[in-house]
This record gives sequence, structure tokens and C-alpha cells, in this order.
Amino acid sequence: MHTRFLHSVTLLSALLLCAPVVAQSVGDRVYTADQSSNTVSVIDPLTLKLLGVISLGAQVPAALAPLYKGELLVHGLGFSPDGKTLAAVSIGSNSVTFIDTATNAVRGKVYLGRSPHEAFFTPDGRELWVAVRGEDYVSVIDPVAMKEKRRITIANGPGMVLFNPNGRYAYVPSSFTPELSVIDTRSYQVIAHVKQASPFSPNLAVSPDGQQVWFTLKDSGKTQVMNALPPFGVTATLDTGPVTNHVALADTPGGKFAYVTVGGLNVVKVYTRDAAPKLVASIPTGALPHGAWAASDGRKVYIGLEGADQVQVIDTASNKVVGSVPTGQLPQALVYVPGAVKTGPGTANLTPLDATKATLTLSLVALSGPARATVSVNPLGLVDLVQIVATGLTPSTDYVLKLMGTDGQAQEIAGFKTSPLGIASAQTIGPVKKLLTGSDTGRQTLSVVLKTGSAVVLVQAP
Repeated sequence: MHTRFLHSVTLLSALLLCAPVVAQSVGDRVYTADQSSNTVSVIDPLTLKLLGVISLGAQVPAALAPLYKGELLVHGLGFSPDGKTLAAVSIGSNSVTFIDTATNAVRGKVYLGRSPHEAFFTPDGRELWVAVRGEDYVSVIDPVAMKEKRRITIANGPGMVLFNPNGRYAYVPSSFTPELSVIDTRSYQVIAHVKQASPFSPNLAVSPDGQQVWFTLKDSGKTQVMNALPPFGVTATLDTGPVTNHVALADTPGGKFAYVTVGGLNVVKVYTRDAAPKLVASIPTGALPHGAWAASDGRKVYIGLEGADQVQVIDTASNKVVGSVPTGQLPQALVYVPGAVKTGPGTANLTPLDATKATLTLSLVALSGPARATVSVNPLGLVDLVQIVATGLTPSTDYVLKLMGTDGQAQEIAGFKTSPLGIASAQTIGPVKKLLTGSDTGRQTLSVVLKTGSAVVLVQAP
């Protein structure tokens, strides 16, 4: 029985690899995991409309109270091969929530170890594998019983897990250890250790033909390419740029390409997927491009803007942004799910986006030199969540984000220290948006100063 089952899975995988490209349809959906609002945004990719959001928990800061119910820091997304189930991973509540894509209703949830990050279903749909980044294992979940069935110990800090379309191998990069693990899905054993160029990898993508794995390195601003089949060696290391986030692989009518989101530069870089990848385009986007996924036919790539609460759409024929859709606050992971809704509008159990919570996005520029920063201010009611992502600063140096008044008075709102590459991010909560958008005479501005000596380094762009 077991042998016949494996043979059937192999045949199914082979058929999937040879299946024709499926054009976008009315039942397709784009989803984003919105970390601050604790929602999942649901988008119709054909009409480019936000259909609504699925609320999984209270918004920050209410969610910072004792968390007896609801999810916190909704961050990761995966989906079943039949498109009927969405898995939403919440870092703060250590959980994965199963959502019915036809009704947008929660089917159930499973609580896991510390800080799970991303999850994905096996190609046969029988298991959900969750990368538990705060620990050293992948949790294997039975999605029917909604129970953990085993743990696979790997290098500390697994960031994501995806599978070869043939179902044989799982690939798990690390966010704390410079090592990507390859797991045999039949034995649940690690069969290869692939050296990462640096420790922090949050994301990877597997090519539709099962030949390549691309994985990003957020700490060093690199993207690496490896063989998806034995002997699993790295074939290319690309300098993609500061705060390299996610990668989407698109088989387009014009060729096979990789789309890499580079948050520190507010661009998506496009590379060929041949033996020696070449940069063919650098596409300007809104603030802090993060999640990325290609449509099934490769004609569009969808990008989540962490700093602007939007999804932007890239046309792969022109490599230009051709549309945008609003989302919940701080969108992180993004997935494109073909055939998520089989019949009807698929809008049940959705709530409208709160238009009063629109994000304010600001750019900070250097008085001299290449430094830059993006600041997003997410309204949370009486207070706001302020996030800064800065690049090009002096390495390993302490800085302070300040509010500067028209009278010359300054107020410190966040401190941060740059990495050895001069990159930093920080968050703080406070009543900031009103101060930044008040009358011309009372409006305050943002600046970044050195903690020691207080020299101004970055100022708010006009």
C-alpha cells in the first residue's frame, strides 16, 4: 500500500511538472500576512481590488495585553496544492491558523514552538511543514487532525520550508546559522548541508521545473542559487542589495526570471535564471518591498510593500509596476493562490479595511553620502507604530531617530545600532502621526543623529 501511494505521488508530481501554464482566472486570490493589524488581506488579482481582510487578532497595542485569544504578529503564509486551504503563521502567538479560502473562515489552529516563521504544504497536500525559527526544528503538522505529528531537528533558526515539485526534497534555510538543510521527505532525515554566504536567510523559492533553489540573505544583501537536485551545490552568489527580502521565480512568455525584493533600495531586481544569472532590470517600487509571488502564467508578479501597506503589480513583459492595491498594516509574506475560490464571489467573512488607519510613509535623505532611510507610521488608535529601515550608515554605530520641532527642540523616539554593513531597523510606539502632519507652523519632522556627538546624518525629504 505504501509503495503504491509513493508511486502515485511520483506520477502526480511528474504530471504537474509537465502541465501547461494556467492563465489567471476569476477564482485566483492574492493574500498578504499583515503583521501590525494581525489580518490577512484578500485581493482579487484580476480586478486589482481588495475584497476585505480576515481578522485573526486584535491590533497592536491592544494585542500586547495578556493574549488569551487571537493571534499576534501575523507573518507567514502557505497554501495547499488544491488551493482550498491557507495556512497563516503568527510569530507572536506561536501558531498556524488554517483558513478555508472559499469562505475565508478559520477551520482551526495549531500552536507550536517559539516564533514559527513560514509554513508550506507538501506537494501531495498530506502534511504542513512549519519552520520554527525560534528553535531548531521543522514541525510536521497533520492538517486534517490539526496536530503535530513529528519534529525534524535541523540547524538553529529555520526560516522557511519549500518542496521540490517532485515531492522528494524539502529545502530549509536558516536565519541564525549559515546553513541550508535539504531533507528527504520519505525518511524525514537531513541529507545535505549547504553553506550559506551569511547566517540570516528569511526566504527561498523553488523553480517550477524542480532544478533550482534561490534563497535570500537579508543580513548581507545577497541572493544565492543552488542545484535543487543532488549534489545540491551553490551555483551563484549575487549581490542584490541591502535588506534583500523575498524572491519569486516566474516562467514568463519571454523567459525564466527571478524577481528579488530589495527593501533598503525600494526596488525589485530581475535576474535571468541561467547558469550565470544576469541582472536585466531594476524596478522602482513603493516603500520597503517585502513579499513576492508570481502568477501561474508568469505574466504578473505581486509585491507586498511593508512600508506602504500596499501590493504592487509588476507586468513581466515590460518590467514595470502597472497597479497597486491597499492592504492591512505591515504586509510581510505574500502568496498567489490559483483557484482559491471555485464558485461565487468568495467574500464571506471578510471585513472592510479601516481607511482611518492609513500609513504615513516618509523618506529620510543624507546631508552627504549614500545613507538613506524609510520610515512608516502605522496609526494604531491613540498611538502609532513607527518603523525605520536605514542603509548606508556607518557600520556598528549607535544612532537616534528624533522628532524635530520648528522651534529647534528635539525629542528622541527610537535608538538603534547599525550592523557591520551599516544597516539597521527599529520600531517604537507613540503619538507621532499628528505631529508629522499638523499645520505648517506646528508640523515636526524626522531626523537621524549620531548618538555620540548628536551630529545630524539624515533629514526628512521635502
